[in-house]
Amino acid sequence: MSETLFSSSYQPDPRSALDVLAFVLTPVEAFASVDDPDEREAVAELLGAAKEEALKRWFSLRNESVAN
Repeated sequence: MSETLFSSSYQPDPRSALDVLAFVLTPVEAFASVDDPDEREAVAELLGAAKEEALKRWFSLRNESVAN
């Protein structure tokens, strides 16, 4: 069982290019144990999908604001 070392109430803004870029560029090691290759692989798979979705949402929101 692991212990929470850090917790934050920070919520990234999906309209902020900086917030989205920071998330997309954050390495897998920030979210998974370096010592557990199975965990890293699982987290990488989940993060890949989440990062793609973050980019899609940002582009969508950006296009909406440009259109208005």
